[in-house]
Amino acid sequence: MEIDFNKNPDGLVPAIIQDANTKNVLMLGYMNQEALEVTQKTQKVTFYSRTKERLWTKGEESGNFLNLVDIKVDCDNDTLLVTVNPVGPTCHKGTDTCWAEENVQVYGFLSDLEDIITSRKNDPENPGSYVASLFRKGINKIAQKVGEEAVETVIEAKDDNEELFLNESADLLFHYLILLQAKGYKLNDIAQVLQKRH
Repeated sequence: MEIDFNKNPDGLVPAIIQDANTKNVLMLGYMNQEALEVTQKTQKVTFYSRTKERLWTKGEESGNFLNLVDIKVDCDNDTLLVTVNPVGPTCHKGTDTCWAEENVQVYGFLSDLEDIITSRKNDPENPGSYVASLFRKGINKIAQKVGEEAVETVIEAKDDNEELFLNESADLLFHYLILLQAKGYKLNDIAQVLQKRH
């Protein structure tokens, strides 16, 4: 790994810190050659603090260390992507990230869909909502719908109509997300079980 520490007059390169599991960006710091070497040796992310004018290991006072997973250098050899397993909040203000965001796993559109399902669950009397109507009917009806969609997905898997297969698969996943929330869970709970098995 070649890093151009001479590109900037202060000998520092930006180090973007990313959670290895959630892939969320936690913070930005700066490293010089010595900070990089200490990070690699101790497996605890260490920066060069421009305000303290010394090496600074994240968590040395708070105990909220950033345990090193991997370091990559960008195409210009002057920026680092440091993946970590954080211990506690990363920001000195007590938040998960320096942008005051919660460091949770995000699944793109599926996370947005989970939020919509949550809002329908919290408003079960919504007369125009199919999801709210399922929550009104209870767990048995929701579980039955998952079963029906699973059977329809299997049937379409055995045929050659890819569009029908994808549509039934979408119906199955949609109803499964509803079932998860009816039981008090979300996709992240399932991902954690799979991760433990891995």
